[in-house]
Amino acid sequence: MSGSTHHSPDLRGPLAAATSFLIWGIVPIYWRQMHEISPFELIAHRVTWSLVLLLAVAAAQKSLPELAAAFRQPRVLAHSALSAALLTVNWTVYVWAVNSGHILESSLGYFLTPLGNVALGYVVLHERLRPMQWTAIALATIGVGSLLIGVRHVPWIALTLAGSWSCYAITRKRSVLGSMTGLTVETILLLPAAAALLLWRAHTGEGALGRVDLRLHLFVLSTGIITAVPLTLFAYGARRLRLATLGLLQYIAPTAQFFIGLLVYHEPFDGAQLQAYALIWCGLAVYSADAFWAQRRRLGIVRATA
Repeated sequence: MSGSTHHSPDLRGPLAAATSFLIWGIVPIYWRQMHEISPFELIAHRVTWSLVLLLAVAAAQKSLPELAAAFRQPRVLAHSALSAALLTVNWTVYVWAVNSGHILESSLGYFLTPLGNVALGYVVLHERLRPMQWTAIALATIGVGSLLIGVRHVPWIALTLAGSWSCYAITRKRSVLGSMTGLTVETILLLPAAAALLLWRAHTGEGALGRVDLRLHLFVLSTGIITAVPLTLFAYGARRLRLATLGLLQYIAPTAQFFIGLLVYHEPFDGAQLQAYALIWCGLAVYSADAFWAQRRRLGIVRATA
């Protein structure tokens, strides 16, 4: 496949990626509609109904043999089990945080994620960091430290979300499975626990299905759609965009979450928090500029040697 296929000049790739990040950005409004349902049950529903859609996609793409082959490889399954556990932590903490009035701190977690990826790349993969990347990490670290000192609050939600997602990204990077196949394997591995939880809550009369009104039933049953649609759009866009462009677009999601928490749900945000966030945002600006210039240099080298 030619390079032009991956980096098509048309707008379908950017629009698909931007739409996926926008959906992830406004999804707190969706989860807040189900705030009376246990976050553990919501994640169990998310796993169950996502799997239905993922298997349908796998059948449409004729990738079921690849999926079956993964279950004949113990090392691949062990790797997928680890990534599935990290994904579960991320999803559960996020849904709990959103429904408990911590959308702003959740957005901070996803602002920190790119810098967490860089830091873990250095520690785990022994990747060399450029000076501007060190600067970006230092600014973010000072920002988190100022939250601890000025607000006297450890931003554990943000750190858990950033840490679990960065560890998930590293784990998936080492996987031999493709993005959609890997997610489907992870979801299948999570299904027994998810199904057991749903059956237990139904048995005790605490489950949502059959107990809540029609509106909430529709929200619960659509958890698979709200998971699969942005992932599919992201996968489509990622294949057609350069990493630098994708890296800049990813800030749509936490930015939208931030303004939803601030303007829609009126979560508290004082001057000390603003100073801390400003340091982290400066770190992200440095990181983004470095990624953009590094991409330009690589393109220049490729063109010069072509």
